Amino acid sequence: MKKILIVDDDVAVTNYFMVFLMQTEIFETTVINDSRQVEELLEEEHFDVIMLDLDMPNVTGMDILGMMSTKGIDIPVVILTGVNDVDLAVKTMKRGAFDYLTKPVDDEHLLEVLNNAIEHGTLHSTISRLPQALSREDLDNTAAFEHLPTQDIAVIRLFHQAEQMAEGDLSVFIWGERGTGKESLAKAIHNSSPRVNKPFIAVDSASHSPEEFSSELFGRVRDWSGKSKEMPGFLETASGGTLFIDNIDNMSLPVQVRLKRVIQTNEYYRDNSTEILKCDVRFIVASTHDLTSSSYRDSFSRDLLYHLMVNSIRIPPLRDRADDIPLLAEYFLKEEVERTGRKITGFSDELLELLKQYNFPDNAQELKNIIACAVVNTDGCILNKDSLSPYIRERIIPGEMSGDFTPMKLNDKIIDHVTETLEYCGGARKAAARLLDIDVEKLNTLLEDVQ
Repeated sequence: MKKILIVDDDVAVTNYFMVFLMQTEIFETTVINDSRQVEELLEEEHFDVIMLDLDMPNVTGMDILGMMSTKGIDIPVVILTGVNDVDLAVKTMKRGAFDYLTKPVDDEHLLEVLNNAIEHGTLHSTISRLPQALSREDLDNTAAFEHLPTQDIAVIRLFHQAEQMAEGDLSVFIWGERGTGKESLAKAIHNSSPRVNKPFIAVDSASHSPEEFSSELFGRVRDWSGKSKEMPGFLETASGGTLFIDNIDNMSLPVQVRLKRVIQTNEYYRDNSTEILKCDVRFIVASTHDLTSSSYRDSFSRDLLYHLMVNSIRIPPLRDRADDIPLLAEYFLKEEVERTGRKITGFSDELLELLKQYNFPDNAQELKNIIACAVVNTDGCILNKDSLSPYIRERIIPGEMSGDFTPMKLNDKIIDHVTETLEYCGGARKAAARLLDIDVEKLNTLLEDVQ
């Protein structure tokens, strides 16, 4: 049985919860009505979870959270209060609370939150006990992470943390600069989880307008003409599996609020409908930004953020792990050789050293693009600096930096972008078409418009 401590000065409230939780035959309950006794009890006894009121005489719930933080008492805390205040909820989560519930609380929802809190506590305890010296071979599922080459100790430890997170079902927040492999890590978590044989659906909220994304995520019951028509959303497509949402900060605030409710209750409704539907999805979300910064206070739901930050992973940029560059370069070269059939066996020492000195603003994705273009441009069996197009050499070789172009998907400035991308690839049309995400025939048609 799980040991739970209930702290509330209202005897009627604690009696109700004590009886209810004991009837579940899951919890062994301890009740405290005088909050002054909490500190001494926590020093003597361990609990799996704490239910804590905020507004109490003598020692408040916030005081108890502060005491636990100071003394390093690491037990998940679920706040139960009669005050529905988002700013107060955020403040308690910053102090270390796992969740914030407003009385009266639905019994079924309370049990779900308590079980999630215990799962989080177990996960956090397991991660904190991971040894400092870990290798890829120590992973339980090395195959899930094989598409993420690294020899960096900090990143390998991050993989172990991700593998521990995969065992549970709590949402995960991944953040890091563009091109660092957030989606690849999300896929590794899915492949290490009990949901591995169910769908993994990846969606970029930045690729939809706020109005479109709501219907794409939740589904809708009629099209824009008003005709009745059921349209399933990503929540239904990913049912039983994992839904990865990239660039979550591009969501509108109303959609963020709805998503937070889905995470909390596993319930949602389609656009233009009031029918409540059940949801069985594990959420992994990502952003290139630190959403805890003050610049996102008004544009991103604090309530959703601190629910996501319970399980968060930051992927370090490539410039902070230069020793990974040769390893990644070899990995991407192998991919290109298999894809193109070119007989290229490796890199010159000079080129590898130049790559290690470059800061890669687009991280591993930029390195992958550079290797793809170099493979097309070389006639020998070794890639060297002459394999790079003039444009790339200007970016990488010290003293020759002059360009400011970064490859991207075809956008409004179509002709300028196509010609610059072709220059970036040293005139190799196949490589340029691949970066633009179009076929060569379409590229040739666009180039005809230039002439």
